[in-house]
Amino acid sequence: MLGQPVHHSLSPLIHTRAYEVLGIADQWHYGRHEVGIDGLADFIAGCGPEWVGLSCTAPLKGALLTLGEASETARLLGAGNTYLFGGPPRVENTDVTGLIGAFARAGVTRAATAIVLGNGATARSVLYALAAMGVTEALVLVRSTQRARASLDGLAATLGVRLEYGMWGSVPDATADVLVSTVSAPLPAAVAAGLVARASACFDATYNHYPTELDRAARAAGIVQLSGIDLLVGQALDQIRLMTGHTCPAEPLLAVAHAALDG
Repeated sequence: MLGQPVHHSLSPLIHTRAYEVLGIADQWHYGRHEVGIDGLADFIAGCGPEWVGLSCTAPLKGALLTLGEASETARLLGAGNTYLFGGPPRVENTDVTGLIGAFARAGVTRAATAIVLGNGATARSVLYALAAMGVTEALVLVRSTQRARASLDGLAATLGVRLEYGMWGSVPDATADVLVSTVSAPLPAAVAAGLVARASACFDATYNHYPTELDRAARAAGIVQLSGIDLLVGQALDQIRLMTGHTCPAEPLLAVAHAALDG
């Protein structure tokens, strides 16, 4: 795991648990390395033949694209989170497949409408994933419509998703199949409850304050509730497959991540 900072990351715990489940813990090691943008190219150049791949988080996701052959998804999003050695180096984005997979494990495979909170890099991955699930209309709640349009409008046009914008912290009149938050700032409980009442499934893609007010509101409402842990495990599952060639079940990885946060 590369990034700055990464001391808080649960990824080493998740990947190590996967190696145990797969019976390859004696052959595979997953560590944590504090690396900024300026040091990324030198770090990769210093990796020997024993290295198979890298997981990368902020602020490296954009810079990673210049150091390998980027997949179509990574190019379109302008961000990669997975670097693969062996042959020509490749850059992948497993945030999208992680989101889709997490939704699918909760029984949500199709949607037509969405409410999305935020307009950053995670929101772009969310928009891509929702489009793949069939979403054609999304209401995006943001602090600055101007910044949001600059970030999302071009991508949405490419994906065939019609966007409308509203203010972050408000509760819209519109309803949607899914509600997805990419904003780490906590919501007031009343706003969270109001938003949850407008959707059939809720995915809070952050875990900074887990369980968040959205998590609590979704559980109380009895609708599908997914958290940043589900995304973290979802994107890790695809990284594990790409790096090891093995498919790992999600449940043991979710359990170890939840246990770490509960502890």
